[in-house]
Amino acid sequence: MGKVERRVRSLVDGDDEMRTAVEVVLDRATDGEVRWVDVRDEITSGQWGRLIEKEVLVDGEEGFALASTEAIEAGLETPDDSTGSDVETPETTSWSKWDKLAAVATVGAFVGYAVAPVRNLIAGAIDVVLGPLLSLVPFYVIIMLIALATGLYSTLLRAGLMDMEKMSMYQDRMKDIQERRKDAKERDDDEALDAIQEEQMDAMGDQLGMFKEQFRPMVWIMFLTIPAFLWMFWVIGYRGSESAYPAIATQEIVVPLAGAVTWDAGLVGPLQMWIVWYFLCSMAFTQIVQKSLNIQMSPSSS
Repeated sequence: MGKVERRVRSLVDGDDEMRTAVEVVLDRATDGEVRWVDVRDEITSGQWGRLIEKEVLVDGEEGFALASTEAIEAGLETPDDSTGSDVETPETTSWSKWDKLAAVATVGAFVGYAVAPVRNLIAGAIDVVLGPLLSLVPFYVIIMLIALATGLYSTLLRAGLMDMEKMSMYQDRMKDIQERRKDAKERDDDEALDAIQEEQMDAMGDQLGMFKEQFRPMVWIMFLTIPAFLWMFWVIGYRGSESAYPAIATQEIVVPLAGAVTWDAGLVGPLQMWIVWYFLCSMAFTQIVQKSLNIQMSPSSS
């Protein structure tokens, strides 16, 4: 059942005057559109406003267009004999064994921030690939390349692993409950409110489902990003740890407002210059990649 049909049902349930108003609008519509001047003698401005508020009437070319003639007619014909949700609840996403292994590996990589042997092991392996670049290009260019790679694979992983259709379904169900709760309050229908309250409690599982959908790609993103981040951590040194490349750590770079600073200098509170530069580049490249590939990162309600 569509949203328009459900909204019409909620409007006309137990309200004969509102049912008549919807019927008048349907009858007076020409080519799917109706104007206030065509119906003002038969319905009130309040009823007209309710139809617009509930998006049964939407902006048209010359007046207001019917959101869907078929759905409005179905809403008038079908009695609202249930307070349950008409929005399908998606199945909860199950993590594969590879997702779980990536999560375990990610937790293990996090240990590298606090345990030097783990950090040196991971960063040393990454240094085999990135180390030679330090003698070829400036360090800020390497950070930009890492940020570009981060933006690319994070966008692709989110697009590939996060089911936007399911996310939309979760959001639609919560919006549906909120709309029906509002309508029940307007009708002073205590019985419906109690039923909707119970349904809302049951729908708390949707929050867990949305979290699992969002966190699954994040596990893989962190799995790939943490080693590179540990390598930059290892190159510059942080929180008292010794720099693997002291000459690079003490290189100066000129930045707006701060002037000439070294990579290991605290630029924003305890955040060193290299961390700030990485996050700025990462945010910029992520937006560029998303726009270039035309990938939508947020669910759209149906």
